[in-house]
Amino acid sequence: MVKCRRDGGYVRYASGVRNPGHENNESHPGLPASHHCIHILDWPMSALALLCILLALAAAVLLWLHAVQRRELKDVTQLSQQLQRIAIGGSLAGRVESGTSKPEVSALVTAINHLLTRAAADREGGRVTPKLFAELGERIHEAVLVHREVILYANRQFAALVGADRADLAGRRLGDLVAPEYAEMVHENIHRRLTGEPAAERYEVEVLGREGQVSRLEITSARVDYDGGSALLVTGVEILPTQTVEALRIRSEGDSSAHLLALNSLAEAVIATDEEGHITYLNPAAERLAAIPGTDAIGKPLEEIVGLVDETDRRLLSDPVRQALTSGVPVTLGRRALLISRADASERSIELSATPMRNAAGEQVGAVVLLHDVSEQRGLARQMSYQATHDALTGLVNRREFERRLEEAIESGHRGDGQHVLCYLDLDRFKVVNDTSGHLAGDSMLREVAKLLRDAVRDSDTVGRLGGDEFGMLLTGCPLEKARQIADDVCRSVGDHRFVWRDRIFNIGVSVGLVEISRECGTIDELLVAADSACYVAKKQGSGRVAVYSARDEALARHTGEIQWLQKLQSALKESRFQLYYQSIVPAHGADGGGPAMEVLVRLQDEDGNQVPPAEFVRAAERYRLMGLVDRWVVQTTLAALGRGAIPVPSDRCVAINVSGQTLADSQFLEFVVECLDSTGVAPVQVCFEISETAVVANLEHARRFVGVLHGMGCQFALDDFGSGVGSFSNLKSLPMDYLKIDGSFIRNLARDSVNQAMVAAMIKLARTLNFRVIAEQVEDSAALEAARRMGVDFLQGYAIARPQPLAIAA
Repeated sequence: MVKCRRDGGYVRYASGVRNPGHENNESHPGLPASHHCIHILDWPMSALALLCILLALAAAVLLWLHAVQRRELKDVTQLSQQLQRIAIGGSLAGRVESGTSKPEVSALVTAINHLLTRAAADREGGRVTPKLFAELGERIHEAVLVHREVILYANRQFAALVGADRADLAGRRLGDLVAPEYAEMVHENIHRRLTGEPAAERYEVEVLGREGQVSRLEITSARVDYDGGSALLVTGVEILPTQTVEALRIRSEGDSSAHLLALNSLAEAVIATDEEGHITYLNPAAERLAAIPGTDAIGKPLEEIVGLVDETDRRLLSDPVRQALTSGVPVTLGRRALLISRADASERSIELSATPMRNAAGEQVGAVVLLHDVSEQRGLARQMSYQATHDALTGLVNRREFERRLEEAIESGHRGDGQHVLCYLDLDRFKVVNDTSGHLAGDSMLREVAKLLRDAVRDSDTVGRLGGDEFGMLLTGCPLEKARQIADDVCRSVGDHRFVWRDRIFNIGVSVGLVEISRECGTIDELLVAADSACYVAKKQGSGRVAVYSARDEALARHTGEIQWLQKLQSALKESRFQLYYQSIVPAHGADGGGPAMEVLVRLQDEDGNQVPPAEFVRAAERYRLMGLVDRWVVQTTLAALGRGAIPVPSDRCVAINVSGQTLADSQFLEFVVECLDSTGVAPVQVCFEISETAVVANLEHARRFVGVLHGMGCQFALDDFGSGVGSFSNLKSLPMDYLKIDGSFIRNLARDSVNQAMVAAMIKLARTLNFRVIAEQVEDSAALEAARRMGVDFLQGYAIARPQPLAIAA
């Protein structure tokens, strides 16, 4: 049976089988009558056979056309995939392949491969420079190359050194551009660096230019990923030549040769002379340095356009050009050379090298001078040296530098080379200025006193600031009687001075102690103690007095004054008559993790067993430089007790230990603390060191080292007595502190004093800015306690919390 299709074609059904793609038209009664099936049994059989054959041929043609179309589409798809792989990250040196014989597809494949070949050839020729290297290479002063087997890229600095165009350098090898004796080394080094074998990263070579010039470079290389492959980034820094330059032909001003352009482009000053030492050429940098046009300098000796002196003593230096021409060897001036222009008297610090020039026959034809301006570098070095040796407030030498000069004077005195005198000065009534007008006024007054002291001594003498209001004068080559006269003049000058601060006028004084430096004088510590003792005697006699040290005066002082503490402290240290006390520190707002739980205090028992208040022996211990021994005893005893569990401290809290400024200045104290931590087994987080603000300022470099090392180990630090020297806090903000301890003078009357409240509020705000936690000490009553808590302090300490108690540290 044959069923009629809707498109007019015919489909034969097998018996009982329906066409899967069509429904029987009988199920669609709405179809037109022309679509109903018809019988063709009446047709001749020959026509039916012919029709079947035609249908089969048509189907075969259609299938063949479809297969051809799919094969061509597959070829195009494969071609597209190959191009995508190359575009995304493949090598431009690759090729695309196609197995088709279709002329159109084959022509497309051929065109694509031709384009890839041209692109790869361009890259290998160095004409395509990656943008990053091109931009960076042109902006730096060093010579830069990118090198594989050959040079892929060279910046203009390198091209200028060899006097060639950069395009001509692409494809050449670095080893072909250096002196013959360096060629093999350069080839071998580049090969090893590229293959990852061990090789030097830095070496020196001589690069030859087209005009015969020789440049000595320090070469550094590093492997980089350049344009999809491994390459060497080679940088060269030009070194001031120390060898004879084979040829430097200086031509006329109109000569535009590559070597002259390179010289004119140099930032370094270059001067050339003939065999008589007369200038034949200056590059623009040399004209600027000498402050003279080149036309005015031609034909003159170097010494007529500039003067060369030693910047330390202004001693005239000999002409380096004349020395080089006479000796035939390079001449380099000392590192302290100073160039003075004859034209405008300007001065520049320089480094200078003069080298003889020889022609191809080896004959000396002149000299070339290279001048390097180092004014800025030396200025920075001088500034750093000044800051390290001078007091920032007064401009006088600091204690460290003063003691260094004093040590030199002691050595001179021991050799008998001259008479010197040490003066120790202590201001009178300085505390009145600080207490009534504040620390800004005190700082201003100290600066005025420092100027008075400088004006009173000779240029050869040294004036230094030794402490807060203590000064020293070192009078070199000065007899004792002359020193006494100078000291009297100082006392009179300071006593007559009137310090004015806003609406108030202050008069101050100074007491001076003298000690002679001779063959019989002792160590630096003994001299300082003797001068301080004499100053103490002078102060006891009244303001503005001068006293000369004598053993008799010291013996008298032992019975009448503070100096008796020297013997007491020495015996107390020997007999271990010091005791440890503690005072609790509590969180201001309930339980607060971390922070110090107590502060360790030191007390002294006299020979009769009576307790001596710290105010009576600490000043004497500092005066006679024994505070370091006291602090060592405190640290060692506290850590030993902590190590064996004799001091009950919660696991998240720590113990605060005071360190004096004198101890902080001891360079060995840091090692002592580290050894104590190691030997006792105490965890550094259990220890908090308290350092006063004035102690840190007086010993800033030692403090930075001490705090930096121990803080890095885990120890905590508190800035003690904060507020007693706020004017110098700018020096302390870089220290890694954890706590800020407000000075007790601001806390004692906090609830009733509005000025103290304003000061404390400002300190707390500053502490928050620096991420410090705040401790209020000397909280003596409930009103001060509530005021401090309300203002936002973190910890409280004082009589309102707990009084100091003996620390039971027995084993």
